[in-house]
Amino acid sequence: MKNLKLPITIDPSRSAQRKLVCDGYFEVSGMNRLLAVCQTRSEQVQVNATFDVDEVGLIVISGSSSATVALTCQRCTEEFELELEVSFTFSPVKDVEAEAELPSYYDAIELDENGEVNLLELVEDEYLLAIPLIPRHSIKDCQSPADSVWGKLPEELEKPSPFDVLKKLK
Repeated sequence: MKNLKLPITIDPSRSAQRKLVCDGYFEVSGMNRLLAVCQTRSEQVQVNATFDVDEVGLIVISGSSSATVALTCQRCTEEFELELEVSFTFSPVKDVEAEAELPSYYDAIELDENGEVNLLELVEDEYLLAIPLIPRHSIKDCQSPADSVWGKLPEELEKPSPFDVLKKLK
């Protein structure tokens, strides 16, 4: 598929047998969880996904995507743009037992009741994981001074050492 709207769910085993390469886009309006934490700068995100079978016989879904989002800097509370680039490698599993047997270099993704994978949610999850825990500008671009302090720190009180009692035992 070339630059087409990608299907939301897809059968990974049939796609892997055909060695399908999906190069298309998803509408950002369908990514409600991503829109809840940031604003996107485009209406679509480009996604490249490849379905294949590895040398051990496992189905592999790998790909990449990128999007520009607007976040609020936690230092200066100004909005800034961040380019999120994600890459993923998954192997679909039916249950927890199959996930335990999966090699460590693959992430597991559960199949739904129809034996399909929700490709939109997979990409959205990767974007959510790529957003920094504390979004902020680089120091040179931030409006807030790097050495700013909010509030005063209490002065250190002299506390007796708990080991002073042991000194008396000598």
